[in-house]
Amino acid sequence: MREQIRQLQEAVVSHAVVDQAIGVVVVLGRVAPDQGWLVLKEVSQHTNLKLRGVAELILVWGRTGAMPDGVRTALESALDRHAPVQVPGAPLSGG
Repeated sequence: MREQIRQLQEAVVSHAVVDQAIGVVVVLGRVAPDQGWLVLKEVSQHTNLKLRGVAELILVWGRTGAMPDGVRTALESALDRHAPVQVPGAPLSGG
């Protein structure tokens, strides 16, 4: 029973870390929450890091601006695929 409680507590903390990282990606990457989740998942897959590990690195990045180069490259690539073509509210180009 104690082991189950410990696992549940760990899952709750892990979920909170991932949710916070999605929030950072949403704000800094200017993407929707569902796209933030996809970005996080893609970075995890492309860097071969667990999702929670990527989430923790993104939270550190949000506070300090520091991120390992491989993770930064994967994050930038994922954001390029999911970010809007134009920043919402910006004037239309070419017109």
